[in-house]
Amino acid sequence: MKLYDYILSPSCYRVRLMAALAGIKLELRPVDFHPGAEHRGPELLALNPSGTIPILTEGDLVLTQSTAMLTYIAATHAPEWLGDDKPAMRAQVAQWLAFAQRLTDSAGAARLHDMLQMPGDIVKLRLAATRTLRELEAAISAARRRGRIFLAGDRPTIADIACFPYVALAPDGGLPLDAYPSIRLWMRAVRGLPGFVEMPGIHRLHELMPEPGPQPDVVRKESA
Repeated sequence: MKLYDYILSPSCYRVRLMAALAGIKLELRPVDFHPGAEHRGPELLALNPSGTIPILTEGDLVLTQSTAMLTYIAATHAPEWLGDDKPAMRAQVAQWLAFAQRLTDSAGAARLHDMLQMPGDIVKLRLAATRTLRELEAAISAARRRGRIFLAGDRPTIADIACFPYVALAPDGGLPLDAYPSIRLWMRAVRGLPGFVEMPGIHRLHELMPEPGPQPDVVRKESA
């Protein structure tokens, strides 16, 4: 599989992270997204007329949506990341993939505004991102009360990988995570997964300071 990649893109990172967790090696083709805007040049527009990255190719297959890439990598190399076969879990995974797009459109857009001076109403973007983060905090808090930490069930799925990067990098868009303890514990659980890889701005678990205060047993187990 070849990934057309930009090292600072959370959407590209989703794919690199999923591949690492699935134990497969991607061929990376770096893209000069900023300032070169290579993603809007003729070579990449021929692959993806929408002019976005990442792009994943394998043989004649061309995928241009990062959540579809997560699904493809899991389906072909690590089907356990799709969740179990029960309709309820499959529906929850699909729902979280849609939620991940809301994170991209709010927290991700705020980050692009602040880091790369992309256009946007930063006040509205941060308000939308705050509402989305509060919704995520409430959902993870409810899951913790049921004895779990991951989004769609008792084990991690592509739902967690889809949502993780834009949440972890939210502070780059002026959205600190101090007010979201359950989100921070969930992020530690993701960072603790075997095979986890970092990107600039997202460190591995052993490079983080311990979370203050007692931690629930479920988080301790999942982070081990």
